[in-house]
Amino acid sequence: MLEFLQAALGSPWLWLLVFAVSALDALLPFMPSETAVVGLAVLVGLDFGALALLAAVAAAGAFGGDLLSHGIGRSAGPAVVARLQRGEKGARRYAWARRKVTERGALLIVAARYLPGGRVATGLATGSMRYPLRRFIALDALGAALWAVYSVLIGLLGGAQFGGEPVKGLLLAFGIGLAVVAALEVARRAVPGRTGKDGQPCHRQNADM
Repeated sequence: MLEFLQAALGSPWLWLLVFAVSALDALLPFMPSETAVVGLAVLVGLDFGALALLAAVAAAGAFGGDLLSHGIGRSAGPAVVARLQRGEKGARRYAWARRKVTERGALLIVAARYLPGGRVATGLATGSMRYPLRRFIALDALGAALWAVYSVLIGLLGGAQFGGEPVKGLLLAFGIGLAVVAALEVARRAVPGRTGKDGQPCHRQNADM
C-alpha cells in the first residue's frame, strides 16, 4: 500500500482514488478507505495544504457513499436489505443497527463508521427505516468530516514521529487507530440495547422516523 501511494503521490488520479475508496467503503466493508487515508497522510507528512485536501476529498467520498447506501436502504425496504446482509454476521450487524437507530440514531450515524461494517449497516438501516433525509444528511456530513480529520491526524502523528520511515509511521498510526476502535467496541458491548421477547427494541421509534 505504501509503495503504491508513494508512486501515485504526484498524480491527480490519486485524489479520485481516495474519493472512490472512501465512497465504496459504505457499500463494501472490505474497501481499505481508512488504510488509504492514514497511509497517504503518513507519506504527505507536514504538507498541510495536501493534508487539508486529503481530508476534504476523503470526507466528500465518505459522505457520497453514505448517501448512496442510505438511498439503497430507503428504496429497497427492510426485507430486501435484510437479504442483502448475507450471513450470520451481516444479519446481526443489520439488526443491531436497526435497534440503535431507534434508540440513538444521531449518535449511530456519526460514530458507527469507526466500527467494523458500521457504515454499511447504518446506511442501509437508516434508509430502510425512513430516517428523515435532511437530518441524516446533516449528521452524516458531520460524521464524514470528523472521520476524515481523525484519519488524517492519526497519519500526521505517525509521519511526524517517524519522518523518513513511513513504515514505522504507518504502524504507529494504525496502532492508535486500532486502540480507538477497540475502545469503542468495548463501550458498545458494555451498553447493550434492551430488547423485548420478540427481539425487537423496547423503545418506541422517534416520531420523526
